Amino acid sequence: MDWQATISEWLDLAWVRSALLAFALVCLAVVAWRGDRRRMTRSDADAVGVMPWRDIAFWSAFAAFLVAVFGVYFV
Repeated sequence: MDWQATISEWLDLAWVRSALLAFALVCLAVVAWRGDRRRMTRSDADAVGVMPWRDIAFWSAFAAFLVAVFGVYFV
């Protein structure tokens, strides 16, 4: 069995590509959500960070939803 050809054929499917992209965006949203939770519960309120974790979590979750619903048509 040629596993490389099987994986190549499987990755050519539109729903697989959109599912992998949506999964990656969900992972990014979870990491950003954890960063935002860590920012909200920090002990030093004056230690300002540079990453907009809330915005990253929202937009990556929103993009994951759009890719999950409409990704088959565009990816």
